[in-house]
Order: sequence, then structure tokens, then C-alpha cells
Amino acid sequence: MQVRVDTHIFREALNKILTVVDKKNTRPILTYTLVNISDDSIQLIATDLEVSAKVIIPAFTQSKGTFCVNAKNLFDILRELPNGEIDLEVPVEENILNLNVRDIHYKLLVYSNEEFPHLSFSNVENEFQINSKQVSEIITKTSYAISNDETRLYLNGIFLQETDSKLRAVATDGHRLSIYDSELNQTQIETLINGIIIPKKGVHELKKISETFPDAILRLSVDDSFMYVSADETYFLSIRLIAREYPKYQAVIPSKTSFMLKTDKDIFLDAVRRIRIMSNEKSNGVRLQVTGTELTLSANHPSLGDARETIAVNYNGNELEIGFNAKYLIDTLSSLEEGEVLFEINNELSPVILKSESLPNYLGVIMPLKL
Repeated sequence: MQVRVDTHIFREALNKILTVVDKKNTRPILTYTLVNISDDSIQLIATDLEVSAKVIIPAFTQSKGTFCVNAKNLFDILRELPNGEIDLEVPVEENILNLNVRDIHYKLLVYSNEEFPHLSFSNVENEFQINSKQVSEIITKTSYAISNDETRLYLNGIFLQETDSKLRAVATDGHRLSIYDSELNQTQIETLINGIIIPKKGVHELKKISETFPDAILRLSVDDSFMYVSADETYFLSIRLIAREYPKYQAVIPSKTSFMLKTDKDIFLDAVRRIRIMSNEKSNGVRLQVTGTELTLSANHPSLGDARETIAVNYNGNELEIGFNAKYLIDTLSSLEEGEVLFEINNELSPVILKSESLPNYLGVIMPLKL
């Protein structure tokens, strides 16, 4: 079996699937990539049984064949090779892959594909389409609130659901909540009516595929256990969904609020970043004292000192003192566009709603911090 392929294309393709390879070595075969050689193309496939990826690249092939090779080892080699063309050869009845580029030669051990899992990358019955820019926007506006608490598996991802003919994305860790609604070209998508939970690793791979094809239409489909994604018929994902019921997130959103604070997003974000330097490392707590036209941010570190900054705001309530985890504020504000942000507040203990005038389809909620 002999193949010739562009080194740069081969390297980039392997890089796309490398993050899917099983890092925990639960099964040695999962540290390998499956290489399928067919007519004028190479398929590279990797999986950890939770997320799987397949990339198809053009190649000059003289015969067909399939083998498994250590993914990281192969990528490390390709990363050091000069651009040009690389010749791959697997001699008959030998478990050796010869890599030849000019005067550079490698021999890699290869293994049978028999132990490699059989994977599916499509389910045409429930297929719908979405713009890759929408996918990237959804992830940017919500993923920061995904929980890292593995004891609450149902919070370890983004919840997607069709609501009022729109695609709603929700993420929460119990301390903050993000909701973003997107337009859907198709509605009444049966698999999305009850909602699905995409795990964090799947979210990461979704973002990668949307950034690789920034102007593409992604094809998505869902069955009882998996979400399937494809772009340009050359890049495919299979993501195992979190088989849990998502909590009733609407319950933490205040039905009405008493006061509203409006300020410039960038000015406020920069102030929070500066004041955070003097906050306690564990709580990241910053104190906000607000009157009608001024907001004073402050923090005190018992062994370092304190910091204080005042910025202009528009506030229609009584004088208020409220605390927040600075990291939560920074994560939320960093995901928003330029312009003014609105904080809807009841008191220093109730959840605070955060909105952006430039993003009418976004809503955030942050729990105050007792200081």
C-alpha cells in the first residue's frame, strides 16, 4: 500500500482529531488513530468513546488499506517535517509504516484495526442545519458558565432546546447562568423539543469545527445517545450526549426586579479586572457600592492591602452595597459585545439579571456573594 499526500494538509488534519484521542489510556487502542486509505483520499478517525472525530483529506493512492498508528507520535513527526509531499508505505504482511520526505525516513509500528471501535457519524432521519457562525456565537455566549463539578453531571455541558421556534442554549454551574437564543431555519425538530445536553469536551470540538469552517452550514442530527455533526463532507463529529434531565433553570431567574443599573461594558470590565487584583484568592470577592450616578468597586486583601475605583453609572434605586465573585463578572462581561450592559437588581441577596443592549437574545444571571 502506497500513498502520497501533502504534508501540511496531513498535519492539519491530524491536529483536528488529536484532542479527541483518549488521554487516560483506558484502552490502549484509543490512543491510536485509525487510518483508512481509499480512492484518492485518506480518512483519519479518533475516539475516546465519548467524542469521535473523522477528517477526510485528498491523497494520491495506489491501493486501499486500513491500519492504526499512535496518534501523538505521528503528529510529533509531522510537526517537525518540512512542507511538501510525504510518501506513506505499508509493505505487504508487515506491521510497519514507512514515512519518507526527501532524505528523511521514519519507520512506525502499526496495528490491526480489528480492536478499534466501530463508529457512526450520521443519522439522517433527524438532520437539521445551522450556520457555523451561530454555533460559535452560542458557545461563546454560554460555555463560560458550564460547571466543573463532576458530581453534578447534568451541569457539565450546554443544554440545547427548541423554544418558541428558536434554538435556546443554556449553561449554569449553580452560581451563574447564561441563556442565548438563536434563529432556526427549521422548526419542530423532534429531538430538540425535550432538549439535549452536550458535554464540555463535545462543546470544545463543536467550537473547533465551527472555527475551521467559519462560513459553512453545519449539518446536525441527534438520536437517543449521540449528536452527529458534519461540515463540508470532510469533517465529522460524533458526541455522546449527557443522559440526564437538565434542571428547571427558569426557577432561578427573578420574575420581576426593582432596580436597574446601566453602565458601559468595557469601562466596568476593566475596573473589575483592576480591583480583583486585591481580592481574596479563594472568594475573588469585590464589593460594589452604588448611588444614582456613581459605582464604587473595592476589594481588601488581608495580607496585601486594598483597592478602590469609582466609575459613572445610571442607577434608579436606593443606595446599595452588593458583593460578587469577580471571576464570574469577568467571564460574563468578556463574552458580551461592546456597549452598555444592564443589571436588574432586587437586593444584595437575590440573583441579579445581566443583559446587553447589543445582544437582545442574551440573558445572564449571577448570584451575589456575601462579603
